Amino acid sequence: MQSTGPQQTDTAGSIDYWQVIKNRYGVILLTFLLVFMTAAVITSVMPRKFQSSSVVQVHPSMLAIAPTGGGSQSHSGSIMTRNYIENEFETITAPQTVSEAAKSLDLTTRWDMNEDEVLQVLSSIVRASPKRGTDFIEISVRHANAEDAKDICQQITNAYITRRNRTEMQRAESALEALDTELQNHGDVVNDKQKALTVLIQQYGIPYFDGRSSSPVGQTEERMYQDAQQRLEQLKQDRDRLKIQIDKLVSTSSEEMIPTAAGLELPENQVSVFYDQFLQTNREMDDASAQGLGANHPTMKGLRVRASNLMRDAGSAVTSLKDVLNTRINLIDRQVERMEQTVEVKKTDTVSLSMRQHDYNSAKDDYEQARDLLRQMKIQQQEQRVLLRMPRTPITAHELPRLAKNPVFPNVTLNLVLGAGVGLIFGVGIAFLLEHLDTSVKSLEDVERYLQVPVLAVIPKDVGVLHKQSGMSPDAEAYRILRTNIEFNRKNPEDNSITVVSGGAGEGKSTTLVNLAYVCAQGGYTTLMVDADLRRPRLHTFFDINNSVGLTNYLTTDLALEDVILQTPVDNLYFLPSGILPADAAGILNSRRMSELLQDVKQRFDLVLVDSPPILGVSDAAVLASEVDLTMVVVQHRKLPRNMLLRVKQAVENVGGQVIGVVLNNVDVRSDSQYQYYTSYYTYYAPSAMDENAAPATSAPIDHSSTAGSNNPAGSKDDLY
Repeated sequence: MQSTGPQQTDTAGSIDYWQVIKNRYGVILLTFLLVFMTAAVITSVMPRKFQSSSVVQVHPSMLAIAPTGGGSQSHSGSIMTRNYIENEFETITAPQTVSEAAKSLDLTTRWDMNEDEVLQVLSSIVRASPKRGTDFIEISVRHANAEDAKDICQQITNAYITRRNRTEMQRAESALEALDTELQNHGDVVNDKQKALTVLIQQYGIPYFDGRSSSPVGQTEERMYQDAQQRLEQLKQDRDRLKIQIDKLVSTSSEEMIPTAAGLELPENQVSVFYDQFLQTNREMDDASAQGLGANHPTMKGLRVRASNLMRDAGSAVTSLKDVLNTRINLIDRQVERMEQTVEVKKTDTVSLSMRQHDYNSAKDDYEQARDLLRQMKIQQQEQRVLLRMPRTPITAHELPRLAKNPVFPNVTLNLVLGAGVGLIFGVGIAFLLEHLDTSVKSLEDVERYLQVPVLAVIPKDVGVLHKQSGMSPDAEAYRILRTNIEFNRKNPEDNSITVVSGGAGEGKSTTLVNLAYVCAQGGYTTLMVDADLRRPRLHTFFDINNSVGLTNYLTTDLALEDVILQTPVDNLYFLPSGILPADAAGILNSRRMSELLQDVKQRFDLVLVDSPPILGVSDAAVLASEVDLTMVVVQHRKLPRNMLLRVKQAVENVGGQVIGVVLNNVDVRSDSQYQYYTSYYTYYAPSAMDENAAPATSAPIDHSSTAGSNNPAGSKDDLY
């Protein structure tokens, strides 16, 4: 159930807005009509204008020259961007374009204006707009004369196309001139570089080859330098290896020297031969010994002699080997020294040659690059000259201007629709503004919030006098509710005298009093109406009774009460007219005899209703409020401000009166939906045609009719409650 709260609030808010519109529909309608008619009048007096338009397609700007690009490239600003198209809009409406069109048509003579005035008019009527998603531009002209609009649009289009063609041609010519100048300057640069290369060729004696990869300069010298370095390294390695072998022989003991020398891998090494034979002889001796030969055997002796000789020869060979190695080391040292000198010489020659080669290559590269660039520029120049002679169409016209048959301005339908919409919006806005500024009573909540008193009844709009209506009127139900609420809101059962007051004139208090008295009398209660409005009495007019004798006569003479109280045509309803209007109404009402009168009629009648003048206008109502038991305030719906109602209540309370409640009168329940539930049952519960002949007492909402007094004005007051 909680989820329905916001929905109910939104619905209530929508109803409130709709209620404001219904209440102020007159203001809304009047504002709507005024704005709509104003829009219609303004539209009717506006000058008619005709429009003629043409459509052109914008192509990219002419290809400009790129001197070193190998071909034409787009010039800066030629790309079809949004800014490019917008620039074309400005070109179309530029003074120069417009001026050319004006001169072509001789508008100064045609319109009898000077040149500045013509340009000002043309600038205001010429428009350029894009075709979305395309490169098309629509050129439109609006003028009061259809022929002028067509001719101006045609000439503007022609002037724009002519300007674009002329601009493109001038741009190409300027670019070509710049290329010729640059080509000439670059040719001088190529000549200078060629001269510099020639000087180096003559100075260094280097032949020129077209292409760097084919030049053999310096390659042989570089290979010779590398070979010398490799030979030097090899000699150093051989020398180091021989030194290691000699050091090994020197560091070995005499017993190990021969085996060590035999193990050296040298071509001049004879030690290994003698040592191998020595080992072979030892193996033969071992074999002979194994065969059983003794030490003194001739074979064994011969083998020992041979082994001894071999060892002697090996020792001699070791000595010779040392000498050979020393001699070789000395030789290699001399070779290394000579080779180091050769390498140093080759190195110096190679460095000097590389420097000359670098200068040569740099000069050669500069010359060849400049020469190639010059060749490209010449090709580009020829291409551009060919392109320049080719026809160009930077602008293509797709639609030519036509003579307009109907005016395009003003747009009658659009203006009227806008006028209607604006009028409706203004009307609704004014309605809500008036509603916001309106401080009158609009709802039951306003009354209860500001006056702190209950609302006794809601009386519909245009309710007539009940006793003059035929049959049982449904409007009587509202007064029956009022009668019932008075009964339940009184605090003292003895309070049966009520004065009906209002804040201002015309709020319906007299009608409310008469109808309430009629309903109470219809319910069987003896009811007395006292017309105490001694300013503008009206109660006698409801019953067509002469008011020449009444309240004032009773208060100022010795007349008896029975002489001034009249029986009305309605059963149980009595009337005390106002009498002759006095000069001092407040003084007469504020008297002891008036107090005694009220006390007397309270005893005689079940209900005493006293009519009074507006309480804010005169003091009579305040005097009556102080004399009676209760005061009922009649408030006309949406009439008096809320602060005036507060003054009404304060005026009653200041004299000691008691406000029993408020009757909200003259409510338009058909437009104010918030009151419909108060009155929607009136017709439903009203007596039907078949019940019109029934006794009036049967329609009373309370069961006191059987005990109510008859036509005797001295009936008991307790019968009302």
